[in-house]
Amino acid sequence: MSSLEIKDLHASVNGIDILKGLTLSVPMGEVHAIMGPNGSGKSTLAKVMAGHQDYEVESGEVLLDGESLLGMEVDERAREGLFLAFQYPAEIPGVSNANFLRAARQARLPDGEEIDAVAFYQEMYEKMAQLGIDKKFTGRAVNEGFSGGEKKRNEVLQMMMLEPKYAVLDETDSGLDIDALKIVAQGVNAMRSGDRGFLVITHYQRLLEYIVPDHVHVLYEGRIIRSGPKELALELEEKGYDWLKEGELVKN
Repeated sequence: MSSLEIKDLHASVNGIDILKGLTLSVPMGEVHAIMGPNGSGKSTLAKVMAGHQDYEVESGEVLLDGESLLGMEVDERAREGLFLAFQYPAEIPGVSNANFLRAARQARLPDGEEIDAVAFYQEMYEKMAQLGIDKKFTGRAVNEGFSGGEKKRNEVLQMMMLEPKYAVLDETDSGLDIDALKIVAQGVNAMRSGDRGFLVITHYQRLLEYIVPDHVHVLYEGRIIRSGPKELALELEEKGYDWLKEGELVKN
């Protein structure tokens, strides 16, 4: 079965161990959520999967449909079908949104095959309308001068245009007001299908009211210590993360 698998992953940054044996499987067609307190390793996991140079993988594996991602360059991981939306999307001065998306789509095509420009722009405008993004944003540099909400909508637009096999959303709800949150969630939900898997990383249960997960995992001190149905997020929202320290939460 196709899946995104993380096996006994150990990773560090600046010599400090962050991930300490994280194991997780996200089958295609499912939405999994990771919740956990600050410092538990949530963003580290996303950056390791993206191939961020500051993060050192000590041991373990990240497999996409059986292929190891850890030996691949960043662009290779994207071409294999992995998409990552970060808490703080990067700005790319001098590169317009339209040109960025077109180049990214072109890079995924077989050699010699060209994008149909008319169809590309029609599709892009349709998805921008769905996300409440003004057409003028096609000519603006990627994320440059964007508000936090605009950056998040722009990342969801990128995801919708690139149609990855697996999408990892690292605190996509951060900095969003309720209206922007609903629009972003609508874009994500429109992409849910049996041919795509999602890993949603968040602090708060509120995002999971709009992007309802199939499974919820609790990440604490670098490990997944409990997994459960969507109701687990409600329990965390009610009790907070202090109860983790009281020994009430144990690995299933």
